[in-house]
Amino acid sequence: MGSIPRKYTQEYKDEAVRLALDSDRSLAEIAKSLGINESTLGNWVTKAKKDSESDEKPLSVSERAELIELRKKYAQAQMDNAFLKKAAAFFASQQK
Repeated sequence: MGSIPRKYTQEYKDEAVRLALDSDRSLAEIAKSLGINESTLGNWVTKAKKDSESDEKPLSVSERAELIELRKKYAQAQMDNAFLKKAAAFFASQQK
């Protein structure tokens, strides 16, 4: 009997493709370490390359690191802002 095909999230596929494109390892090694079929990973990489044939160049390692850092700072700023809104509402209610 055939097995049921596994479903992968787009985020998982994108991360696997990024790993395959940024790594010095072969597709076979990467696929094995991720527990997926080599041809599956190859299809994802081919599709990603075809989809990204736009004029945009991929992010460099330093740009990717900066993007990650900025996302962390943005998330922290959102949490700080939410806290300050709650604190302002609390103190406004205390003055009545």
